Amino acid sequence: MIETCDSSLLSFHRIHGLPPSFYYIPNFITAEEESQLLTKIPSNRWITLTHRRLQPHPSKLTASNVLLSAPLPPFLSDPILPRFKEYGVFQNTPHGAPNHVLLNEYRRGEGIMLHEDGAAYAPVVATVSLGGSVVLDLVEKQPHKDICDSTHDERETDDDKLENGNGEKEKRVEEGTRYHILQEPRSLLITTGNGYMDFMHGIAEVQRDENIGLDTIVNWELLGNSQEFENGVNERVTRTSLTYRDVLKVSKAASKILGPAKK
Repeated sequence: MIETCDSSLLSFHRIHGLPPSFYYIPNFITAEEESQLLTKIPSNRWITLTHRRLQPHPSKLTASNVLLSAPLPPFLSDPILPRFKEYGVFQNTPHGAPNHVLLNEYRRGEGIMLHEDGAAYAPVVATVSLGGSVVLDLVEKQPHKDICDSTHDERETDDDKLENGNGEKEKRVEEGTRYHILQEPRSLLITTGNGYMDFMHGIAEVQRDENIGLDTIVNWELLGNSQEFENGVNERVTRTSLTYRDVLKVSKAASKILGPAKK
């Protein structure tokens, strides 16, 4: 069963240029909250990849896509999780709330190839953007035409191994319709249901996003400050994304060995 989250409050934020599975909320957090989040990211948890660095919380998934049960750290919980509940974002997922967050940091010029989040998660993903704006590329998958990239450039190999440990799957595809979503700092992007299952997403490795406007950005009318991009250009700066998901398979083995987490 495909979970959706179209509460009456969330419905006002649906991206109408896409199938009814995408939502965009500008200014989901305040500038002060954004600053606090960035300062609380632990500096000793980064895993450096070729094109970005990341942190999985509370941990990486196992090779069989199982999450060891543990609470999310407080800095990733408050104020974001109560707001998810207010909007009903994860209300229909198996655990009723996200239990995993993947932090990705992209410096100017960095990106990620087209990929899908995969079957390790319930089909709801909520991404909070911090620091900079970026254009996210969406490509509709073509049935029976996905081509696994068995001839990856060698520099992608380590990325793939690490991403597989977070349940994600990178591949090259024969492209269908392509869309573009502009993600502003402090915004929330939600992908659910068929949007989660039927689309790949990625970020181009460019110094700036160009040709930005009403005709090219599907969430243009939902932006918090479209005037900032009236010249059609977004100059990239360092951006950190917080991607919240509900891992389907959870093991309590760690808590049985170590005892319950202290509050």
